[in-house]
Amino acid sequence: MTMTHFNLNAHLATVYTRYPESRRQPVIGITGNYGDQTAKLSEGYYQSVVAAGGVPLIIPPVADTDTIINTLERIDGLILSGGADFNPLWAGEEPVRGLGGINSKRDLPELLITRLAYNRQLPILGICRGIQTLAMALGGKVAQDIVTSSIKHSQDADRSESTHSITIEPGSTLCRIYSEAQPDLASSDSSRIYVNSFHHQAVSEPGDKFRVVAQSADGIIEAIESSEYKPILGVQWHPECLSDGLPLFQWLVAEAQAYRDAVCTHDRVLTLDTHCDTPMFFPQGIHFDHRDPKILVDLHKMTEGHQDATIMVAYLPQPTEAPTVYADQIFDQIEAIVSRNRQYIRIARTPDDLWRNKHQGLKSIMLGIENGIALDGKLDNLQHFADRGIVYMTLCHNGDNDICDSASRSENTHGGVSAFGEQVIREMNRLGILVDLSHGGEKSFYDALDISRVPIVCSHSSSRALCDHPRNLTDDQMRALAAKGGVAQTTIYHGFLRTDGEATIRDVMAHLDHAIDVMGIDHVGLGTDFDGDGGVRGLADSSELINFTRQLLARRYSEDDIQKIWGGNFLRVMREAQRVDK
Repeated sequence: MTMTHFNLNAHLATVYTRYPESRRQPVIGITGNYGDQTAKLSEGYYQSVVAAGGVPLIIPPVADTDTIINTLERIDGLILSGGADFNPLWAGEEPVRGLGGINSKRDLPELLITRLAYNRQLPILGICRGIQTLAMALGGKVAQDIVTSSIKHSQDADRSESTHSITIEPGSTLCRIYSEAQPDLASSDSSRIYVNSFHHQAVSEPGDKFRVVAQSADGIIEAIESSEYKPILGVQWHPECLSDGLPLFQWLVAEAQAYRDAVCTHDRVLTLDTHCDTPMFFPQGIHFDHRDPKILVDLHKMTEGHQDATIMVAYLPQPTEAPTVYADQIFDQIEAIVSRNRQYIRIARTPDDLWRNKHQGLKSIMLGIENGIALDGKLDNLQHFADRGIVYMTLCHNGDNDICDSASRSENTHGGVSAFGEQVIREMNRLGILVDLSHGGEKSFYDALDISRVPIVCSHSSSRALCDHPRNLTDDQMRALAAKGGVAQTTIYHGFLRTDGEATIRDVMAHLDHAIDVMGIDHVGLGTDFDGDGGVRGLADSSELINFTRQLLARRYSEDDIQKIWGGNFLRVMREAQRVDK
């Protein structure tokens, strides 16, 4: 040891007092163990995080939800650490004879933090007890004691020694993580690694949010990962004790950095979803200020997904009695919800309103109409709805109406836009209401392009080249729309993304990428159709919209382009439509 080693000033000489954002390392929260009135943690966890390039933060077992939420707001990733058995009563089970020592101080805090971190799309790595925490908190099951196992899973060996093998599912995230360090795994049909083993509980059923990606020779589940395209992984062994365990921590730190990059992007850009049907659920007595399982868009989910604004529509089925009154009742309900929650959310009528609300830390709702039958055949009702603050009207829905022919269930009533429909479009131009041709038939689409003096929008329409559905836009329609300055907002309704199989976030990105290839970056966006049957695996509700931004960042879109996609293009058209001197 030199004297310099014990010189504090020498250690501080090169330390920045404040790091720029570009040098900030991801903060990884690690749940602490508990015993003898002490929160504690084996050094392997936090040393592995440091070695992987992260900053460890030990989280004590506190069940206070405000404390947990505040903690989650300050971390970028989460490690659920190992330790004692879970009390089976949390799973509605009685204890079996083989149950080990339980730790009542840890159970509720860790179940809460897991569920809340999951809702926020935080990257999670569960280790030993941690994989069981994932299952317990998110719909899986845990075997209290794996008595039928033919392999001894609780060894007396040093924790740094591998004691049995596991087989990893080819193509899984886990396989990719280890194949980067062991290239032969990537080409093997049966990827095998060796791990340590110190457990007698194990996940018995992963639940629908996870898939099994590794098993031991006797079939015990050794690893699970998200089946919803989320960065969540659980392993039964203790990688922090093994010489080849670092890749798991490097994966987590990298995912935490990607998560933080997305959150910081949302801090700077304004995120607008241009179409949701949540008001359809108002008659069911929803709680917009809670995380209500009946709806896909509420204050909690918007906050979790870092979403600033949405356009809520008054959807009118055909036929609707007294349609103008019906639409007004929906707008009354939206305004009542906003009034009750004014400290969190406001109605916005213009792009400037949206930005003002964002800078004040408020969410925004804009108003729209889906189906022009809301006018009840009276042109004057457009002025009425303009006074109420609507920003667009979808001219029709499924089935022709008195304005135009529809893309679905059409009888070619007018051969496109009707004479009344032409009056409607011109009056919408005058009043600054956007003309929305989602749901419009192809001839109606081209008629509206010719009639409208300002660009038109398709608030929730995907690509027919990728999914042959009449509700989607052909490439020729997209090019014509772009040539007139309009925008098409990719929607995430599964039936408009794929003709067969399950649609996922990957299909959403494929449709967006195609629209950009055809139209250019200045004419695209996102209109989810949440609560109108929109939502796919990976983008299931507003809380998961941060995943959309992660996909954009992974594709190397610039922040300017991300803002265009996240509503900037749509708001450009809105500004043009609302110009007094247009």
